[in-house]
Amino acid sequence: MTSKPSFQSFDLLATLVAVVRGDGTVLFANAALEDAVGASRRNIEGASFLNFFSEPHVLKTALDGARVNEYAALRYDARLLRHGAEAMPVHVVLAQTEYADHFVIELLPQEAQARQDREERLIDQAQANKELIRNLAHEIKNPLGGIRGAAQLLEMEIDSRDLKEYTKVIIHEADRLQTLVDRLLAPHRRPHVVGDVNIHEVCERVRSLILAEFPRGLKLVRDYDASIPEFRGDREQLIQAVLNIAHNACQALQERIAAGDAQLTFKTRIGRQVTFGKQRYRLALELHVIDNGPGVPDSIKDRIFFPLVSGREGGSGLGLTLAQTFVQQHHGLIECDSVPGRTDFKILIPLP
Repeated sequence: MTSKPSFQSFDLLATLVAVVRGDGTVLFANAALEDAVGASRRNIEGASFLNFFSEPHVLKTALDGARVNEYAALRYDARLLRHGAEAMPVHVVLAQTEYADHFVIELLPQEAQARQDREERLIDQAQANKELIRNLAHEIKNPLGGIRGAAQLLEMEIDSRDLKEYTKVIIHEADRLQTLVDRLLAPHRRPHVVGDVNIHEVCERVRSLILAEFPRGLKLVRDYDASIPEFRGDREQLIQAVLNIAHNACQALQERIAAGDAQLTFKTRIGRQVTFGKQRYRLALELHVIDNGPGVPDSIKDRIFFPLVSGREGGSGLGLTLAQTFVQQHHGLIECDSVPGRTDFKILIPLP
């Protein structure tokens, strides 16, 4: 067989990949696998891949089953042995190839696998939230107009000043709910206006709005990668998404703003060979909004992108939900990593 050069494409992957024979002999190891095990490709190729695992018999059994076509692909957890380092927990994916007695083994570090599972949950939750919000908002909107109209008619019919106070309360609360419904429906009503977007112009716009609202006690740091190219997107939606995140951060920073040591950082980077949303992208924008506040409460860490979930009293719980919706309309995703003293919201958007 002379197809070994075709294996070189596996070097573009960030995951660990080996091509092996049915007896476990390594035909090819990609660069990521070299780095992970701490050995050169020359030393890995030709060796038995069974020896790279703490329980080699499991891989042998899997290969034996694949050789007799018991299955086309198999997944299991294992521990990868590494030179000069502790064994790495990995998720093993063994798959057949179109070539006889050739198998591809992909190793996903379990931390990366957990991250991928978390991203998939975020995407599924966001889709469910979007449908729930849209349906709920429409169900509320129709009777709400009737309640307000009935209160207005009732107000015109009664003479008692005390009773009119009650109708004013009904009208006021109906208007407040109408505003909430309008916010819920906003991402679905407004057309997606696509144009060339410079992410640093987005950041600068948000920066000016934040500094206008919090002129003292807050240091706003720029950490930009000027090489990031423009991309196609909806500039106004992205401004709103970043503003919602930044504004939430400033609300959490109130005590530090009062003390004069609050800091908010806008950091942009290019991610290479990034996987999110069940897809792999050659290039992706990474925009970090980092604050030195108290962190996201543990009680809501897993639910911060859910509608009506807020970590502060009086919050609507819509800011992050809408931000996630706007970013997902750009095929992107927002992640959050938070500990006391440092909260990092990372926006990921594919780049051309």
